[in-house]
Amino acid sequence: MPDEHEFTRDTEPFRRELLAHCYRMLGSLDEAEDLVQETYLRAWRSYDAFEGRSSLRVWLFRIATNACLTALRNGGSGRRALPSGLGASAGDPDAPPEHGAAPDVAWLQPIPDSLVTPQTDDPAAIVAARERLRLALIAGLQYLPPKQRAVLLLRDVLGFPAAEVAAMIGTTTPAVKSALQRARVRLDEVAPGRERLSEPTDPHTRALLEQYVAGFENADIKALELALRTDAAIEMVGTTTWFAGLDTCLCYLAQVIGTPGNWRLTPTLANGQLAAAAYLRDADGTHRAFGLGVLATTPQGIARITVFGGGPDLLAKFGLPPVR
Repeated sequence: MPDEHEFTRDTEPFRRELLAHCYRMLGSLDEAEDLVQETYLRAWRSYDAFEGRSSLRVWLFRIATNACLTALRNGGSGRRALPSGLGASAGDPDAPPEHGAAPDVAWLQPIPDSLVTPQTDDPAAIVAARERLRLALIAGLQYLPPKQRAVLLLRDVLGFPAAEVAAMIGTTTPAVKSALQRARVRLDEVAPGRERLSEPTDPHTRALLEQYVAGFENADIKALELALRTDAAIEMVGTTTWFAGLDTCLCYLAQVIGTPGNWRLTPTLANGQLAAAAYLRDADGTHRAFGLGVLATTPQGIARITVFGGGPDLLAKFGLPPVR
């Protein structure tokens, strides 16, 4: 058996990067965490046989990538969606949702930055890591067949050479180059011109978050209007309902915010983006965990609010309490 201390010392520094990779492959934090555990179990079992023919990082990513491919092949959820990827936006925010909760759809999940942000003092590395976890990118990746997804991530995101990628997934270098070309074309088709978002640390971005929080906590629709872009969109993951355009979004939000004190919001970070954990006041006056709004912020305002339900189970993953 391998030495446990040596194994942990050598492999643990890669855990965050492996979790981010599995999440990009699967679009699900729950599944990604399971596959990282599987990766470490497989690595532990075969660590004595690891002879350094490749770097430890390459070896671990080979195990993780193939574990993800196997999971997707053997009944995995396949493509995970956001509402905007399933149909046209709803035109009437006053009407009840027509599509229901779409129980057969596998939904994209958010991921806390705290689990995957590199533990480094290099600002450039942190910015790059955030960009590789944006919701728009993760949603676009879901359209790619699993092997194309793996090739694109291993080559364009993680920077492994084509020959190394071929060895990792058991194919040829020409096949990797061909798959990469097809993946890039398909990604541009399904997610054209992915917008560059403002950094969460940018002062203007923080001001937008403050306006968003004030809008909900004070039932101030004007604050929300000032925070949103004219082409803003709101989507509610778990249903096929989403809205586009400032007027439509504001009509919907006016119904949601209710009266002052209905909501309490706690800022956090998800997918390299600013987010706000939402707590809704119940009949006894307690604010209970509702879900998470992930904000796509730009210099012109908030471009998109992606709302994830999930209550206390979701917020617990962000280290947040069930009540506030």
